[in-house]
Amino acid sequence: MEAAADSSDLAEYRHITRVPGVCGGRPIIQGTRTPVKAIVGYHKLGLSADDILTGLPHLTPAQVYEALSFYHDHQAEIEQEIAEDQLVPLSQQYGLQVAADGRVLSVGQAQDA
Repeated sequence: MEAAADSSDLAEYRHITRVPGVCGGRPIIQGTRTPVKAIVGYHKLGLSADDILTGLPHLTPAQVYEALSFYHDHQAEIEQEIAEDQLVPLSQQYGLQVAADGRVLSVGQAQDA
C-alpha cells in the first residue's frame, strides 16, 4: 500500500487519507479507493449512513461517519471537487472550453450524446 501524503489537515482523521496517484490525491477512505466526495454525494441524495453501508459493504460505520465529519470540516474543498466533477461531462457534452476557474472560454460544436 502506498504511503499517505503528509497533510496536516488529516492529522485528526484515522480513516481519511490522501495518496498521490489515487483519485488525484483527493481525500479518500483509508485502505480503499473510495473518495470522501462519494460518501457525501450519497448522503446528499438522502441516503442514511446505514444505506451507504449497504451499498458499500467494504466500509465500516466509523469510516462513513468520519467521511461525513471530514466533509463538514472541509466543506468548501469537497463542494469544489463535486462541482469540478459535474462540470467535465457538461463541458464535453456541449463542446465548451472551460478555464480552471470555471469560466467558459469558448463554445464549440455540441457532441452527440
